[in-house]
Amino acid sequence: MASTPMDLDVPDNASPANGTPSTSLNITRTLGAGLPSTSAISDVVPNFRPAKLFKRDDIKDGRQQPFILSLDYDDPGELLMTSESDETIQIYKVRDGRHDKQLLSKKYGVKHAKFTHNSSSIIYASTKQNDAIRYLTTHDNAFIRYFEGHTAPVTCLAMHPGNDDFISCSKDNTIRLWNAGTKNETGILYLNTPYLAAYDPSGQVFAIASPSSGMVLLYDHRKFDKGPFAAFDIVEAGGSVDPYHIMQGWTTLEFANDGRSILLGAKGGGHFLLDSFNGSLKAYLRKTEGGSNRLAPGEEYMLNGGGPSGANVESSGDCCFTHDGRFVLGGGRRGVMVWDTLGNPIDKILDPVHVLEDERPAAVVAINPRFNFFASADQDLVFWLPDPHA
Repeated sequence: MASTPMDLDVPDNASPANGTPSTSLNITRTLGAGLPSTSAISDVVPNFRPAKLFKRDDIKDGRQQPFILSLDYDDPGELLMTSESDETIQIYKVRDGRHDKQLLSKKYGVKHAKFTHNSSSIIYASTKQNDAIRYLTTHDNAFIRYFEGHTAPVTCLAMHPGNDDFISCSKDNTIRLWNAGTKNETGILYLNTPYLAAYDPSGQVFAIASPSSGMVLLYDHRKFDKGPFAAFDIVEAGGSVDPYHIMQGWTTLEFANDGRSILLGAKGGGHFLLDSFNGSLKAYLRKTEGGSNRLAPGEEYMLNGGGPSGANVESSGDCCFTHDGRFVLGGGRRGVMVWDTLGNPIDKILDPVHVLEDERPAAVVAINPRFNFFASADQDLVFWLPDPHA
């Protein structure tokens, strides 16, 4: 795996892989006794810069670089995992700023790869053979079990924040609840186009986004079979700011860590920031730098036929909250946009407070759960760090 040091890197001998904080990454732990705390995200967010670029050096004979479909961090924030369009899983060590290993899933394909709460175990959705979800250990690339039941492609996997329960959404119009310890689902819900799911920070509530109904539904995890306890109407909340994407092109569903907001990413001119208690529109996060042209979950390839490179490729989402829930990072055609959710929107429209420039598109974005560090990707993977000299 070829990597290119960028403007924040220092020589390799300053980055020991011995468990000490990496100088080149300039990051410190946020949790644990005796460890220094990371700077507040509000202090460093304008200073993020591309720090390292990774290109696949195993792609030869004129073959196209694969597209990165998803990004995910393990709980300690030490590992970053990608699933890619050439049916591989790539794992990177964050502290060392280096590629660690490649796993192959040529028989079944791979997308939506997620760490469980054990950093050596992952789940992912299949792209061929069948629509099973696969659970494997990364140290020996061995399958633990398959989760079978879906009869159409899986559109989203969402891990519970505190245990190994998870939710899968599918184009078969079902939502299935699972626990990694057993092969059978623990529950099933039927809903038209339930393409996105997310747990709230407590793990007691989960949300399901159904674009064809224009609704985001909230369920009590312990009493999901009783139906949703709240239904947020996106048509009513967001129709005045983006009438075209209130019932299609939804890319991301995420709760802020403070529990007060829900981010509904969309392919249009912006993303929807919702109040998590009443579903009202807090702000429409306008994309001043354009957005990803990737397929939204559940979208058919023919809808984007003949479009630019990457337009027929799926993505796990091009926007996310920062740790404190205050900022939203969103991928653009040239770099990453940052919105301050405490800003004052004009007619519900909020423009970015910062644009973090890069020459590469950011079709997938994910922030580290422990460090002031995030990653973006399209065909190449970029590590972003605060510039200590800014």
